[in-house]
Amino acid sequence: MAYAEGMPRQRLVFVPQPVMGKSPQELRAYVDGNDPITGRPVMREVIDALTRPLSDEDQARVSFDRSTPRLVEPDSEENLQRLFLDNHWTDCLPIVLPTEERVAAMLEGTSHAPDEVVGRLRPTSTREAWEFTVEKVAVNAVMAGARPEYLPVLLALAASGVSARGSTTSSAAAMAVVNGPIRKEIGMNWGTGAMGPYNHANATIGRAWGLLSQNLQGGSVPGLTYLGSQGNNYAYNSITYAENEERSPWTPFHVQHGFKPEESVVSAFTGCRSTAFTLGLRERFWREHVINLLRGMDPHSHPTLLLDPITARQFVDRGGFDTKEKLLHWLYENATLPAAVYWDYQLIQNYVYPRALNGVEPYATWLAAAEDEMIPMYRPEDYHVIVVGGETNGYWRIMGCSYQRSARIDDWR
Repeated sequence: MAYAEGMPRQRLVFVPQPVMGKSPQELRAYVDGNDPITGRPVMREVIDALTRPLSDEDQARVSFDRSTPRLVEPDSEENLQRLFLDNHWTDCLPIVLPTEERVAAMLEGTSHAPDEVVGRLRPTSTREAWEFTVEKVAVNAVMAGARPEYLPVLLALAASGVSARGSTTSSAAAMAVVNGPIRKEIGMNWGTGAMGPYNHANATIGRAWGLLSQNLQGGSVPGLTYLGSQGNNYAYNSITYAENEERSPWTPFHVQHGFKPEESVVSAFTGCRSTAFTLGLRERFWREHVINLLRGMDPHSHPTLLLDPITARQFVDRGGFDTKEKLLHWLYENATLPAAVYWDYQLIQNYVYPRALNGVEPYATWLAAAEDEMIPMYRPEDYHVIVVGGETNGYWRIMGCSYQRSARIDDWR
């Protein structure tokens, strides 16, 4: 942990896991007991770590090499595939070996210099971020089987600072949504099968985002730099697709967030781990059905509605939502829970309750509500709507995920 965080001299005390499901007496025994690794009292180790002087060994560990080699020794393809696998540089699937020639060809997809710094990534907010260059992104793009014309999208994702290999025990994945002219330029899919394995650009951009994230943030190794208890199959290609702007009755997602329609933009979401799903909108009880879907989500997972164009038009025809903003407002106004039920969710207790105690709004106001008072499940800004699908049927889903930020792809051409 200290090594991964870039603090080789950091002193650590082992904290037993898990803490969930343990009684207060068991948790207290952790604190009053002995470190199961060293056998020493936990609190004595904490005090010693905070107060004892640095030893000669501590002083010697001032820094360490956080870089990866630019080149590896020549070998057979089979041995190189094994080398990349054994070093956790892959997603455990075969890769396209990133030879100097292939990386040079990939770099033709951008006007930016190979040694230009793109950004920094880290798997969690508590780890030190790692810095990386255009060439490093190109290497991972080659490994994923991407084409040079996809590179600006990947550079924009990499520059966003949003990792597709975030480490959380809840096993979350990421999602990337592309808007603007580049969708057509590189042949992305926003229609039938857009979220599935049926389009080269969608598939390889998503995979490359995952590979560059794990390799350029200091790793993504289970038990070390990845702690997702169950893991997440979405992480193989990070749910990457383009929005169906042509068949949407509403403003494109990137325009909602301040970009011009003619700009090419990629938007990054994290926390993808839950989905509510149904077919169309019924004429009589569609409102109740939508609210039931939202109540089926954990209120800590923000809802993003992924609508086939058929369903999007039903929201216009049956709900009168001729703008996304009207639909988003209706969702906020109607998706409510009794306050006592809301505050009893485990993730709300873990992450929202402390913020409410610190006076952060609107959580502080929600905490002051009577137990049976109906309060919103989410803040207005937590809802998002994206239109995607080929109109073979009006199926749609609510993806539990959090919008992070959008990045201009044109800046990386």
